[in-house]
Amino acid sequence: MAKAKKQSEQKSPDIPADIKALSFEEALAELENIVGDLEDGSGELESAIKAFERGTHLKRHCEQKLKEAEARIEKIVPGSGGKPSAEPAEFD
Repeated sequence: MAKAKKQSEQKSPDIPADIKALSFEEALAELENIVGDLEDGSGELESAIKAFERGTHLKRHCEQKLKEAEARIEKIVPGSGGKPSAEPAEFD
């Protein structure tokens, strides 16, 4: 079953353009709304499935935005001669 899941993830379509255009904050707010609606359990099954699919795209977009932000963050370290310098930060 895990193998089938990996294959379906590889075949999943790219993030839609309208989601790519969203900022991290906009995507996260929409994702929170979708989760709230799905938790309520009201609405039709087909609508819930479409909302879930959009939510997965929003989640992937948010993760991508966070990775981009992490790549831009640097930490300040003592350099040669005691002067501060910067190097890429490492995240666990």
